Amino acid sequence: MGRAVTVATCALNQWALDFEGNLERISRSIDIAKSQGARYRLGPELEICGYGCSDHYYESDTLLHSFQVLAKLLESPATQDIICDVGMPVLHRNVRYNCRVIFLNKKILLIRPKISLANAGNYRELRWFTPWNKARHVEEYFLPRIIQEVTGQETVPFGDAVLATKDTCLGAEICEELWAPNSPHIEMGLDGVEVFTNSSGSHHVLRKAHTRVDLVNSATAKNGGIYILANQKGCDGDRLYYDGCAMISMNGETVAQGSQFSLDDVEVLVATLDLEDVRSYRAEISSRNLAASKVNPYPRVKVNFALSCSDDVAVPTCMPIQWRHHSPEEEISLGPACWLWDYLRRSKQAGFLLPLSGGIDSSSTACIVYSMCHQVCLAVKNGNTDVLADTRKIVNDETYVPEDPREFCKRIFTTCYMASENSSQDTCNRAKLLAEQIGSYHINLNIDVAVKAIVGIFSMVTGQTPRFSVYGGSSRENLALQNVQARVRMVLAYLFAQLTLWTRGMPGGLLVLGSANVDESLRGYLTKYDCSSADINPIGGISKTDLKNFIQYCIENFQLTALRSIMSAPPTAELEPLVDGQVAQTDEADMGMTYAELSIFGKLRKIAKAGPYSMFCKLINMWKEICTPREVASKVKHFFRMYSINRHKMTTLTPSYHAENYSPDDNRFDLRPFLYNTTWSWQFRCIDKQVN
Repeated sequence: MGRAVTVATCALNQWALDFEGNLERISRSIDIAKSQGARYRLGPELEICGYGCSDHYYESDTLLHSFQVLAKLLESPATQDIICDVGMPVLHRNVRYNCRVIFLNKKILLIRPKISLANAGNYRELRWFTPWNKARHVEEYFLPRIIQEVTGQETVPFGDAVLATKDTCLGAEICEELWAPNSPHIEMGLDGVEVFTNSSGSHHVLRKAHTRVDLVNSATAKNGGIYILANQKGCDGDRLYYDGCAMISMNGETVAQGSQFSLDDVEVLVATLDLEDVRSYRAEISSRNLAASKVNPYPRVKVNFALSCSDDVAVPTCMPIQWRHHSPEEEISLGPACWLWDYLRRSKQAGFLLPLSGGIDSSSTACIVYSMCHQVCLAVKNGNTDVLADTRKIVNDETYVPEDPREFCKRIFTTCYMASENSSQDTCNRAKLLAEQIGSYHINLNIDVAVKAIVGIFSMVTGQTPRFSVYGGSSRENLALQNVQARVRMVLAYLFAQLTLWTRGMPGGLLVLGSANVDESLRGYLTKYDCSSADINPIGGISKTDLKNFIQYCIENFQLTALRSIMSAPPTAELEPLVDGQVAQTDEADMGMTYAELSIFGKLRKIAKAGPYSMFCKLINMWKEICTPREVASKVKHFFRMYSINRHKMTTLTPSYHAENYSPDDNRFDLRPFLYNTTWSWQFRCIDKQVN
């Protein structure tokens, strides 16, 4: 009797609509799985077309090309004698479904549509797909001709069914179904399914990985069984970074763990597990067995194939392991770095340019690029030929081998300190020292000539010259003069990004990096179309608090001693005149709130779904030791006033790495008006009534 089953799961760096590349990565994963003895291979959600196709799912081309790729997979010798489980969109009776297509030896066994669609946060699956609402129901699906010609089948089962092999029973879940309160694995497990599979398109959020791991392990802790999870990895063309973490679990314990962050396009996990361990685990759970006796059975698709061998007594099986989680600082160092690498190589640009101010935010962005250079050198050292080939294309040198992160950084990373008469020598020195330590090509320039020219045009046309408030000007004049400086820096950043490599006799252009953090975006503490306007922003979803911890991590792990003085300096925009040669302007004074308070406001607004009144009610308890109710009311009103006045800035926010669930990203995560009644008269009156 066969007992030891060998199964494979994977994390693939798929790219939306890159059908050729996606096919190559799927095929490679199947080759690896077979070479390690696997009899079943699971891939990520919608892996054939790439998860992030968005409104391209509406296009018949996406369906056509997905079936063309499926035909190639069915024909391939690599897919013989292994059950392959791939993801793609399928149109059934003029309704579009997110499906798993499971096949063996040129025959499709089952098309299993997704039952619970992800439709919160960054997910909009209900926009493109319909959930399969017919529980334990199977229909005939008429295959397109290009598939019929390969399989010889006219119709195949389509619906909510499980596979019965010679030695076990498999049931599929798709991503969100694991997170649902009535996950299919519960009923499937009671009906005798022993192997559960989950193909995911789950993206990185700081401190989230343990939640996914806990859900997988708890899925089999109560009910017994083997749980296999596959996930996408990398940037597939959007703000999200899919963070891998493919895993295999049995009876509530992890037996195989994939990496959360890596530059490997294809990562395959293979495990051999004993089915008798599942059966003996279930045998003593009497409550489970009583419930199983009453369960409504699933339709079973019989498969003349086994996941085990008949003579497997001496086959070694996998033992439980302890899952290792990254710290938040490691996540910031690795996740955005991998996202930047994918963006750089897939955009076919020659590197990055960063306006480096000498503050925490731009320094954090610089450290993430430096971390990326570390990851590239490490991957090449470990034999990753894909990374080596991409590196050579980026630097335009077919013989180049990246060995030293600082040397590689010099080739692909330009930093630029843009001084004005309001800049201090301290920030200039900090930026220069950090650039030296990470190895970037550093430029120092002064923007005063450009600023004076623009203000001069205004004065020539109007006959009036605006002044800073310290020289007697109004707040309007003061703000306008700050904005001119900020916007000049953005224009110069793009000019230098386009032509810096030209001046050095090198081909290509540079991507401009932004460095506005999530808190400043929420408060609107930035100039519209200043250096926050860039091509991409690796820290736009990360809080100031987390960035400070990340800077400390970089001091300790990358030995970047220049960061010590950056850490100790108060954050400042340096847009107002110096007083006795020293900076008088600080971010927190300008904002009228601390970054710590702003982080709390952000979490309450988005995660706790709190409007002004609810936020006040929560904070009078949270802050009762440090603030009176009247002080809390004043802080809440000021936050909502500033947030609503500045919300329009989110419509032009640079695409940012999504890292926090309280991100104010207006693109699709945080959908709000951008024209508010900023008096909040009714809401604030309710607060005043409670204060009184």
